[in-house]
Amino acid sequence: MQFLPIFEFNLSTILFCLFAIAAITQLIFTLFIHGKLSFFTGKKTKKSESYPKVSVLISARNESDNLYENLPLILEQDYPNFEVIVINHQSIDDSYQILNAYAHQYKNLKVIEIERSQHLKPGKKLPLTIGIKGAKYEHLFFTDADCRPASNQWLKSMSQYFTNEKEIVMGYAPYIPKPGFFNKVIRFDTTWIAMNYFSMALAKLPYMGVGRNLAYTKTLFNSVNGYKSHYSITSGDDDLFIQETVTKKNFAINLEPASFCYSEGSNNWGNWYMQKTRHFTTSGRYDVFKKAMLGIYPFTMLIFTITFVILMFDENFRLFTLTGYSFVVIIKWWIQARCFIKLKEPGFIALLPLFDIGYAILLPILYYTTDKKEIRKW
Repeated sequence: MQFLPIFEFNLSTILFCLFAIAAITQLIFTLFIHGKLSFFTGKKTKKSESYPKVSVLISARNESDNLYENLPLILEQDYPNFEVIVINHQSIDDSYQILNAYAHQYKNLKVIEIERSQHLKPGKKLPLTIGIKGAKYEHLFFTDADCRPASNQWLKSMSQYFTNEKEIVMGYAPYIPKPGFFNKVIRFDTTWIAMNYFSMALAKLPYMGVGRNLAYTKTLFNSVNGYKSHYSITSGDDDLFIQETVTKKNFAINLEPASFCYSEGSNNWGNWYMQKTRHFTTSGRYDVFKKAMLGIYPFTMLIFTITFVILMFDENFRLFTLTGYSFVVIIKWWIQARCFIKLKEPGFIALLPLFDIGYAILLPILYYTTDKKEIRKW
């Protein structure tokens, strides 16, 4: 059987060239971007030997059930000196009563009430800004009312990464595993996004953190006038703020399981679709290079897959294409599996190549079918 194909100027040769370009791009991206996280040990990250005083900020709107269940897990952290500030943003449920009760029980809880007004902009930027101005301490930690730390060592684990040089600490916020296909989709989406932003950060191309588990200094916040440059957009308190303030040296990532903050996630396709829509509203503010870096993987993945399927019907290119495809898939499988293990989602590894293809198809559909105009709902 002939292994090397005969190259002639025809459609099959053009498709093979596209396949080769896509395969090389996939391989390079996986090795030099995802590979950063895959082989990351954390040993190069300098840690502080002391624990700074910290302020934990939670913006909550109609989150009475979540506050009741999760707030004590934050208030009872094993940490020497910290305050928790909950900004109750125009809630009409029982949040006020629950927060008032907890404030009597926990002396380190501070509650800020924002009364209902049709003139106030939705989203977390206003309440977070008010909370930051009222924070006593320099080091600010951010999470959501529906998040629960993996342990009572969350604050210690995150704060030790602050140094004189490190002003931002990016944590991980996975979803709680539950039965059902939908839960697997949102968990894979969250893990894949985390793999990308941690890998890009380690490649000195940081572009986002996640507001459910993020920390930075008040000095950094004030240095760019907070969220002023993108206040007109409801989202962006994590990704756009990070892009505006991050440098190649002023951040650290934390992959210690004790630092993870878990949440329930969306409970149906409609809510998840709306959540993705909110996230896509900030994409227009990304610079061209970051857009290209984030788009090149799914784009070349589609080309890689489509051209492979077509070339399988061409006897001249079949064996060579199959060999190249198998090699790239195996390398990607190995490196990305290591990333998923670091992010504590080994359950996806067995079918990772299929999830990879499915996600490369789903992501452009979500992006081009969502309305990326400003969302007036929170």
